Amino acid sequence: MPYVTVGKENSGTIDLFYEDHGSGKPVVLIHGYPLSGASWEKQVPALLDTGYRVIAYDRRGFGKSSHPVTGYNYDTFAEDLRRLVTRLELHDLALVGFSMGGGEVARYLGKFGSQDVSQAVFISSVPPFLLKTANNPEGVDGSVFDGIKKAVIEDRFAFFSEFFKNFFNTDLLLGKRVSDQVVQASWNVAAGASPTASLACVNTWLEDFRKDLAQIDVPTLVIHGDADRILPIAASGLRTAKLIKGSRLQVVKDGPHCVTWTHADQVNRELLAFLGESWMDTQPSRERIER
Repeated sequence: MPYVTVGKENSGTIDLFYEDHGSGKPVVLIHGYPLSGASWEKQVPALLDTGYRVIAYDRRGFGKSSHPVTGYNYDTFAEDLRRLVTRLELHDLALVGFSMGGGEVARYLGKFGSQDVSQAVFISSVPPFLLKTANNPEGVDGSVFDGIKKAVIEDRFAFFSEFFKNFFNTDLLLGKRVSDQVVQASWNVAAGASPTASLACVNTWLEDFRKDLAQIDVPTLVIHGDADRILPIAASGLRTAKLIKGSRLQVVKDGPHCVTWTHADQVNRELLAFLGESWMDTQPSRERIER
């Protein structure tokens, strides 16, 4: 199994597990919390069939990557991604981030620029800035995140069970767009994550990406469900699209947080169309994906 070393912790190395398949233009897929690169199951075949090289990796603390007790902040996550990009000598790549993975996309471009990146995609993503502050009144009160951390500390396994109900909107979509088995499989992956990472990553959701988004100068697609209960579209997707010059917004009607599974056909269609377009074709456009 391929790994890239991104650091050291005491006597051991910190290694990221990744999968690298296909050929052609590289597309790097960055997963959400509390899953792994395997969560792109619905997107990888579509990308490979269209002729892309697909790289999906596990963030530190998750999946098959190392589980250190340090490095849970977006500067480090972006540096981890940079080491992967450098190791694989990737150029003209597209960065695609889901949920927490959107933070890596934003911070990577804000920190390292777009020299090797030609396109960016944010799906149900955490930017621009979730925490409510004096200069960010649209954010969420900090007590909400304190409650999440308390729940993770007390019983992260029980927390994950409740989390995935809103991740997939199971009260509305179970048996229609998602099965019990998919929800259970997601829980299984989450249960295997580092306890440290499961807690520490909650604080990373409060990082401010507004300056990072303002620096993005590549064609950008924002996909977000209008029924997202984890990251409501008004606090995240709509604002992200406004802050990135020339970005394209695609709203998934009745889409929950994990539209990459529940609405995979629509997401894949829009993702592939965007990846196949040039800069001029991606200038301001606002469309709605219908069920």
